[in-house]
Amino acid sequence: MYKKVLYLPKGAYMNPSFSQPCPFDQASGVRKALDLIADKWTVLVIVALMNDKKRYSELHRKIEGISQKMLTQTLRRLEDNGLVQRKIYPVIPPMVEYSLTPLGETLVEPLKALCRWSFEHFHEVEDARAVTASKENKVDRVVV
Repeated sequence: MYKKVLYLPKGAYMNPSFSQPCPFDQASGVRKALDLIADKWTVLVIVALMNDKKRYSELHRKIEGISQKMLTQTLRRLEDNGLVQRKIYPVIPPMVEYSLTPLGETLVEPLKALCRWSFEHFHEVEDARAVTASKENKVDRVVV
């Protein structure tokens, strides 16, 4: 006879399809988690740490195109959010290793699936880009 009531933080609302907090709401924890893991550098760092712990310099060499500043910011953000663990060894010179936490490891399978999709479909994406680029070039030629 009593209705089950779910209390959400102010500003949060439910997704009627799934009865879960909606990812479209900026204040939602779900949205914040998606913002964290949807970042391209986050994905690459987690994929790089998938199989083993790595030192900072190993990560920097492995992830082409990432600046030292961006790698540092990404690692700090992942550590702050419980996805990456930073271990400092008391040696001279100091040695630091990064590894996935148990929470970070829960992202391994979903990210493997994303990588598989990327591998299987990147040609189609490139073809679509080429079609769009050729259309834009034709429009540019007409305007000029």
